[in-house]
Amino acid sequence: MENKMFCFQCQEAAGNVACNVKGVCGKDDELAKRMDLFKSYLKQLAKVVVEKDVNDKKINQFIMNGLFKLITNANFEPRVFDEQAQQAKEYIEKIGGKLNEYDLNEWEKFGVLKEENEDLRGVKELIFTGLMGLCAYHSHAQNLGYDDEDLYNFVNASIARIDNIKDLNELIALVDKTGEYGVKAMALLDKANTQTFGNPEISEVNIGVGNNPGILVSGHDLDDLIQLLEQSKDSGVDIYTHSEMLPAHYYPKLKKYSHLVGNYGNSWATQKEEFETFNGPIVFTTNCIIPPSEKASYKDKLYATGNANHPGFKYIEKDENGKKDFSEVIKQAQKCEKPTEIESGSIVGGFAHSQVFALADKVVENVKNGSIRKFIVMAGCDGRHVSRNYYTDFASGLNKDTIILTAGCAKYRYNKLNLGDINGIPRVLDAGQCNDSYSLAVIALKLKEIFELNDINELPISYNIAWYEQKAVIVLLALLHLGVKNIKLGPTLPAFISSNVADFLIETFNISTIDSVESDLNAIG
Repeated sequence: MENKMFCFQCQEAAGNVACNVKGVCGKDDELAKRMDLFKSYLKQLAKVVVEKDVNDKKINQFIMNGLFKLITNANFEPRVFDEQAQQAKEYIEKIGGKLNEYDLNEWEKFGVLKEENEDLRGVKELIFTGLMGLCAYHSHAQNLGYDDEDLYNFVNASIARIDNIKDLNELIALVDKTGEYGVKAMALLDKANTQTFGNPEISEVNIGVGNNPGILVSGHDLDDLIQLLEQSKDSGVDIYTHSEMLPAHYYPKLKKYSHLVGNYGNSWATQKEEFETFNGPIVFTTNCIIPPSEKASYKDKLYATGNANHPGFKYIEKDENGKKDFSEVIKQAQKCEKPTEIESGSIVGGFAHSQVFALADKVVENVKNGSIRKFIVMAGCDGRHVSRNYYTDFASGLNKDTIILTAGCAKYRYNKLNLGDINGIPRVLDAGQCNDSYSLAVIALKLKEIFELNDINELPISYNIAWYEQKAVIVLLALLHLGVKNIKLGPTLPAFISSNVADFLIETFNISTIDSVESDLNAIG
């Protein structure tokens, strides 16, 4: 079959090869071509910025937010990519660069297949997807008033030259450098979140419903959430988080809003069913959009903002000061029925690095007396494939002397299981979402220091990471840069990783894909 598109950037790539007719995510070939074309203009713009040593914050932010828009399940609006491509071309001309224009029908000339060597292509995609995740993290920090010029410069320099690199060793060096800057981006976001909202606290989060109509907020952008909370506080409308927004309940400044009443449902992968029963409007602040069906009862209650968008959604713009008007969402919610309860009770989270450090003496004592024998990092993404039931069964099968450290929506596969505690320490320590993955690295480094070890791999920590999209890729690259080895990655290795590159990763970092639950449990002991 002739390729109408070619996209293999997420874990759902068809046949674990590529989506070549229509994306499993929901994008069609015309949108895919527009996204690839925009990506090519971003690379051209970055090249001119580097060559002419341009230091323009507006252009830097445009490039970073552009890469964020390209993330899987973030933006499905063709008009946005047409407008963004035009803006990129105008910036190139404004700063005196030479523009190479392409026609959408020539997508093979600017898409990923233009790199014919599959090994080079795979490593380039690994780097580029990592950079997309890095830009997502930086974008959230920047929305809170925090940014880093070194990150702008690194992203610009990397995408400016990546197409022209023909040496595999040079690319592999750039993989490590991307992981290094990924750590910096995650640290910056951690700083932005904690200095703005306070250090996360151990928190019990309601998963039932109240008696008021509600607004459901998805995505990762805490600045959007606090603006909505502030504008809705006297409206008689309750605010619920969905999936990615769950960690909002852990931050002291956000917990003060009494109408932030709980988390509704599970991961992004279950949104179609859960949005049907929520009854009120839904606001997407970032990625993880599943296009609604024509028959969806909630399709007229969907809003998007920031780098997220979809045809038919009502888009909420920001003004020159970054402020957004959520009044239309609030008014619609006031006319809706309260959410239908789909579960009851509560879940516990908030185990970011500052909170775990507060428990350090207790943790160390339990490690030394043998009560805690092992930690396992089960971070990353959830997804729709039934193969992800593996993570539920794996968590259930772990020895009762094992602590799970988690961040990311993969936790919805096991965070409602009754796994108990070890002498008062919950067996699932939830640091938050993928945006909070920095905590897991900091905790591991702190344990290395406490136990006076020379190598992070001497810790009794194993890694079983579920991935879906680009933010998980930058977390993986960050871990590799920090020297972490023996990582299991699943449900599959990325489709863009060729067999030769896979062999290199296995030999160098001992990365492997998941096997059966039984064999993987036996492997960690």
